Amino acid sequence: MALDKQKITHFGDALYESMRARTTIAPLTEQAPEITIEDAYQISLRMLERRLADGETMIGKKIGVTSKVVMDMLNVRQPDFGFLTDTMVYGNSAEVPASTTLIQPKAEGEIAFVLKSGLQGPGVTNADVIAATDFVMPCFEIVDSRIKDWQIKIQDTIADNASCGAIVLGDKSVSPLDIDLSTCGIVVSLNGAVVSTGAGAAAMGSPVNAVTWLANTLGAYGIELKAGDVILSGSLVPLHSVKPGDSMHMEIGGIGQASVRFV
Repeated sequence: MALDKQKITHFGDALYESMRARTTIAPLTEQAPEITIEDAYQISLRMLERRLADGETMIGKKIGVTSKVVMDMLNVRQPDFGFLTDTMVYGNSAEVPASTTLIQPKAEGEIAFVLKSGLQGPGVTNADVIAATDFVMPCFEIVDSRIKDWQIKIQDTIADNASCGAIVLGDKSVSPLDIDLSTCGIVVSLNGAVVSTGAGAAAMGSPVNAVTWLANTLGAYGIELKAGDVILSGSLVPLHSVKPGDSMHMEIGGIGQASVRFV
């Protein structure tokens, strides 16, 4: 690690306070150019620590930077992960209070996995992930950045809880054995107009690959994926900026649909 504990705590607190105040800060990679990816994860853990101290409960993880487009944007060749808490989760057709809880939101469609048994890396395989998955669901992730104008490098987004804001879980749950998670198609509409289409393969070739990566990566930190965890497996479509008054809808073939309205 390049940063000392005091700086890690300072940045974690700054991101937490920005989230609560709905303000932004300068990129950490500008404030501390020596910051490493390992530092960034330690900062994200400090931010999480502050949230848990507020009474939030961790309910899962999100995987980010799974598509070639985002990897190219950040000039990296690896995904990242962040933490989901109970206050981030909304049900299908929910109204998400973007005007009072988010800063500069963007939305993307993906597949959520809900586990029925734990996964502990290293050595987790795709077959292990399928066996441990209770069901999959359509999901909107509403990403948000506490970094000014989304001027992020990989260290910035990791430190900022992988830029996670909120999630909206869809209307159906299906067994992963009943769907081809690589070829299933997704259609996303914004205010009634189709804005993007994609397929499961957009997330590292298959969303299952992404969850396997997560289980093994977390294993190196001594962290287990637990029964009941919700795992967001990575976006299947480009990000779309959203604002209060916007509505989004998506449908994933063979899985189901999800809708959200921003207020």
